[in-house]
Amino acid sequence: MLTALQIRDFALVEQVDLELQQGMSVLTGETGAGKSILLDALGLCLGNRADSGLIRHGAKRAEIGIEFELGDRPEVWQWLVEHDLEEETACQIRRVITSDGRSRGYINGRPATLQQMRELGEMLVDIHGQHEHQSLMRRGMQRQLLDGYGGHRQPLERLAQLRRRWQELNERLARLQGAGQERDARMDLLRYQIQELEALSLAQGEVAELEREHHRLANASQLLGECRQALELLHESEEGSVSTLLARIVRLLEPLQEMDESLRGVLELLNGASIQVEEAAGELHRGIAAIELNPQRLQWVEERLATIHQLARKHRLELEELPALLPQLQQELLELEQSETRSRELRDELNALLAEYDEVASELTGRRREAARRLGKAVTGNMQQLGMEGGRFEIRLVPQESGEPSAFGREQVEFWVAANPGQPLQPLAKVASGGELARISLAIQVVTAQSASIPTLVFDEVDVGIGGGVAEIVGRQLRTLGRHCQVICVTHQPQVAAQAHHHLLVSKQSGDGGTSTAVHPLSREQRVEELARMLGGVKITGQTISHAREMMERGQASG
Repeated sequence: MLTALQIRDFALVEQVDLELQQGMSVLTGETGAGKSILLDALGLCLGNRADSGLIRHGAKRAEIGIEFELGDRPEVWQWLVEHDLEEETACQIRRVITSDGRSRGYINGRPATLQQMRELGEMLVDIHGQHEHQSLMRRGMQRQLLDGYGGHRQPLERLAQLRRRWQELNERLARLQGAGQERDARMDLLRYQIQELEALSLAQGEVAELEREHHRLANASQLLGECRQALELLHESEEGSVSTLLARIVRLLEPLQEMDESLRGVLELLNGASIQVEEAAGELHRGIAAIELNPQRLQWVEERLATIHQLARKHRLELEELPALLPQLQQELLELEQSETRSRELRDELNALLAEYDEVASELTGRRREAARRLGKAVTGNMQQLGMEGGRFEIRLVPQESGEPSAFGREQVEFWVAANPGQPLQPLAKVASGGELARISLAIQVVTAQSASIPTLVFDEVDVGIGGGVAEIVGRQLRTLGRHCQVICVTHQPQVAAQAHHHLLVSKQSGDGGTSTAVHPLSREQRVEELARMLGGVKITGQTISHAREMMERGQASG
């Protein structure tokens, strides 16, 4: 679950250090106090895009950090390990935005991309906004909700794999079948190119060896002349060679060591130098013997290198890539020569793949029917509690018009509703009343969220447009949800706030340094005062306080 949120110099927030707990937590405060700013900051750590306009006025950068206690979340641990971002216990995500418009992300102290932050965030937090019903209009979102509720991840992953393989095989079959005269021309070209490469018979690593040999042969005269001169200076000159001079020095100093013992060390060094000079002269002599003046070989090497460069340019390849070209062209030619046989094999493979696809898709259809029945019943029951007595919710599976396999199965998912008794069911997108749509959306969200595997659910003013007893029921549902996972709810409804396990007050403070947003956890008595403000507005009477206290006690008594 989300255990901490730290914000520095973000929008109106100068500094907030917020500790969060299990259960249902509400954030309340006056309009404009900054409740949504906290969720915007959370969204940045979950991979949302940022710009420098979000930095607090006068600051150079904004920083947001969140921390999660992962507990038993094997899929999250596995993801962290796969991306080399794991830590022993908690998981920390940090986002830094600088005044030049750049931003950096970190997971457990290591740099991370926005995509990585989004992937991780999707496993940890699910945010339901007050305009969530807009996305519910899309069939794709309706299908995702049903499949998430039914736990259909495994068959969907298999269908996606089969769909990708089907596309690949189809493309290969189309290339073989549609080749015709182009195929014959391609085969003629391949045979010519293969003949050229086979005649070249280029071995892996040969180019580098030829270039080294060319360098030696091209510089053989210089090497031979200067090495001979060096050998003469080192050893072969009778008067001025290094070995002759060293021997002369040794003979000069040997009689003197009896007079000065320190010369013994000098003589040892000179004798050692003489031995090394002899060894160096031997090596140099053998090297000279190996140097070859071979203009015919040099010409052959230059011609071979020229041929190799010409073929590499012809095929638009780097020199080191050329040896691998021959087996590729041979394989392509073999496939074209055996195109009829291969076409039959591909058709057989496609038929087998489609048979498996139909089997998996049929299983998914059956599971979707059962999940649709259960979800429809649960949402219908929830609608009754949310002041829509007699309303109905139904999920229909509509067969795909296209006969091609889809990554999502053989049908589309459609949400149908009747908001009032006696009304016919119609697609969710055609529900006229915005208030009804918001309540239907909330009914769906609460039901589907209960089956979600995500540990933290955030509801941002999803109770807008409702009040009274309906708001109290919404609060109860969110509180019940908080027994199974962490729920964070931004609300203006006192009936919802009274149900929470924890209450955080967001307020705006003004001073010499300007205006800033602060967040404070409330004690039981402070919660009563905040509920009274939400109930009574500007003037709070004793009766309002009494009503708030009663609401608080009733909400907390629900377990």
